Amino acid sequence: MAIESRADAVWHGNLMEGGGTVKPASGAFGELPISWEKRANNREGATSPEELLGAAHAACFSMALANGLTQGGHPPEQLATSARVGFQAGQGITGIHLQVRGRVPGIDAGAFREAAEAAKSNCPVSKALTGVEITLEAELEG
Repeated sequence: MAIESRADAVWHGNLMEGGGTVKPASGAFGELPISWEKRANNREGATSPEELLGAAHAACFSMALANGLTQGGHPPEQLATSARVGFQAGQGITGIHLQVRGRVPGIDAGAFREAAEAAKSNCPVSKALTGVEITLEAELEG
């Protein structure tokens, strides 16, 4: 059976001066403010669709990489992933850069990089974002 996730947004007013909130239906976190000012000018105090997309991508990629490493006989001790999502007003999302640092016993840097590339290509969020360039840095901690 497929699982469905939901998030809700409420917006008041026009794009430039209005604002609103977004929150997951799960209650995992409370309402977060959203505004065009935050989205277009990276202002503090509100989130943006791109920031939320980055969070989803970092989580999905980390889970896919953990699974791939484990299936390859090298379960990770820790994976720390960052997803930077570029946005240009009038153009949209310009790219996503994933950066992962991992502590994985018994694996070399080349095999870690290979597993990270596979996770980048195969995690469900990456697959949903095929129209956007996704780049990757993968570093194995000693």
